[in-house]
Amino acid sequence: MIDLHAHVLPGVDDGPDSLEVSLEMLREAAAEGITVVAATPHVRDDYPTSPETMERVLAEVRQAAAAAEIAVELLPGAELDLEALRRLDDEALHRFGLGGNPRLLLLEFPYAGWPLELDDTVFRLSARGYTTVIAHPERNTAVQADPERLRSVVAAGAFVQITAASVDGRLGRHPQSTATALLETELAHLLASDAHAPAVRRGGLSAAVASLGDEELGRWLVEDVPRALLAGAPPPARPEPAPRKRRFGRRR
Repeated sequence: MIDLHAHVLPGVDDGPDSLEVSLEMLREAAAEGITVVAATPHVRDDYPTSPETMERVLAEVRQAAAAAEIAVELLPGAELDLEALRRLDDEALHRFGLGGNPRLLLLEFPYAGWPLELDDTVFRLSARGYTTVIAHPERNTAVQADPERLRSVVAAGAFVQITAASVDGRLGRHPQSTATALLETELAHLLASDAHAPAVRRGGLSAAVASLGDEELGRWLVEDVPRALLAGAPPPARPEPAPRKRRFGRRR
């Protein structure tokens, strides 16, 4: 499995506070079958992570993980706040490219309110040659009220990432039912952990995939689509739903 959204770099945001905790998170990822993790520290006003800081800490964690023989490939990236995005030039955006793809950006979706500039931002980034991934919109109250609002963003070229803990109910009823709606209406394209600590928002990709009841769809969400995005290629077609198994959780 490939996890394209995880806060595993120590001391840069609200993720782990030490290298030891980072390594514990990577061990957990490896134990559940994750082979690739993109380190995506927050880039926003309260966590103004620079490309230099991300690259330096990433190198330190990579070195420590190799010494500890943790079989997870750790890739660069960032979770970019829409406000911070406006202040970054192309050089910084390339360095923050998700998974090392300089043309792939992970955008943080707010937890409340609809960002009015989102469609235009996605369109403008696409015109500049960037592909965007929208992080965890199922946790936003406006999306929970009307998941179809995301359709225009997807039509503009964005891919939607939902959090594994939303899918299997660990984040509560509203994120779960919204994740269900996005999966059923084909407005979600990949799962990621958004893990911040070993015991807080624990990865759980394998548990989320199992809760789908559809092995092929699960593979598409955590392997096929992430792999294609990293390579800068169009994702393969979404598989047809498994007979009698198109259940992703309780509907509202």
